[in-house]
Amino acid sequence: MSNTERGFAIVTHGGAGEPLEYSDGCARAAQRGYEIIIDTGDALEAAIAAVMVFEEDERFNAGTGAVLCLDGATIEMDASIMDTRGRLGAIAGVRDVRNPILLARAVADTPHVLLAGEGADRLARALGMEPAKPISAAQREKHEKLLKQLAGSVPVMPGIDNRLFERFWNYKTPLQLPPSAAHDTVGAVVRGPDGHFAVAGSTGGSAPSLLGRVGDTAIMGCGFYAGPLGAIAATGVGEHIVRHMLARTVYGYVEQGMPLQQALRRGIDLIDRDVDTGLIAVTRTEAASCSNTHMPTGLIEK
Repeated sequence: MSNTERGFAIVTHGGAGEPLEYSDGCARAAQRGYEIIIDTGDALEAAIAAVMVFEEDERFNAGTGAVLCLDGATIEMDASIMDTRGRLGAIAGVRDVRNPILLARAVADTPHVLLAGEGADRLARALGMEPAKPISAAQREKHEKLLKQLAGSVPVMPGIDNRLFERFWNYKTPLQLPPSAAHDTVGAVVRGPDGHFAVAGSTGGSAPSLLGRVGDTAIMGCGFYAGPLGAIAATGVGEHIVRHMLARTVYGYVEQGMPLQQALRRGIDLIDRDVDTGLIAVTRTEAASCSNTHMPTGLIEK
């Protein structure tokens, strides 16, 4: 039986709240996943390949486009992979790897499921992975734009008291808070031609954030989940997504027999409306996305 005989689906997203003009990048990511599915039939390989397209596109907050922390020098990236063959791996707070999603995949082959910080970066070096590219002009421009908009009465993160950043500030540099933030994740979910499911996600972190902050992308059941009935990926403000274990919660709705689009909408409705949130998912028979704001996506279903 050929790799496409039973059908497959790929859904990608470029982050809740990101411009719809970025949909071309999501389409390219889905196309790359499609090419891998045709070649290998492996859902996880397809999801990883799709996310790598995002990590190489500076418009997206992942990999080479990762947002700078508020000190203007540090980058902390998270990534994760999971499939229904038992492969599960995640990394958090990585600073020096070009494609964090490849490192998350490598973790799945270790005795662990999650590595963070220096240990994860050292694993990347031991495996010969390419280090992060030098900070680009585009990254610095985004950072400077944020810093020029100093915080006032508007929360820098929805639902978060600005005074908490001042109270717990742990950078060496002085506190300067912008009124808007970058907190997007990129991701892909795949239903393979053999019926297996996979999810992969990557993020350049959140700005503003305290040093060492980890969001939902690296936490199983929150930003991502894959099981026998499908795969779910979330994007938005991690602190809100984690509180609802959003990906696993939506998967639970699917387990209850809820149609996919309804399950995604119910998940989105768990989050405050002023908090940009998005979901993508595939099941045995459906592929869909849902958000409470504009969210660029890509979809290929055969």
